[in-house]
Amino acid sequence: MLKVMILLIAVILIVAIGWWFFGHHQEKIMTARLNNNGQDQKVRIEVNGGYSPSTIVLKKGVPAELDFYRKDPSSCLERVVFPEQGINEQLPQNQLRQIDFDTSQAGEYEFACGMNMFHGKVIVK
Repeated sequence: MLKVMILLIAVILIVAIGWWFFGHHQEKIMTARLNNNGQDQKVRIEVNGGYSPSTIVLKKGVPAELDFYRKDPSSCLERVVFPEQGINEQLPQNQLRQIDFDTSQAGEYEFACGMNMFHGKVIVK
């Protein structure tokens, strides 16, 4: 009986780990709001076990500011990296970190934590 319980627990753990890493999780998408009669745009991203929203849509050619607010104490999430933009910024815990984002070129720009475990995307169109 003990062996059956251990086997059952092991199978449940394997399924849970597989779902966590390979499952299709619902992605939160947010379009930045335009401010000052469309002169700039801003979006707030909460960093807590990942990025929320994880996908941000920005309008091309309008100056943009991404406001990261890190609640998570994990050292993995203390940095945000946009490789294509040359951005590698520290995110202090429980503080707002404003990052200017170049919207002059349309495209999709991936970002990740410092350990490349948590990911997000900025879409400029």
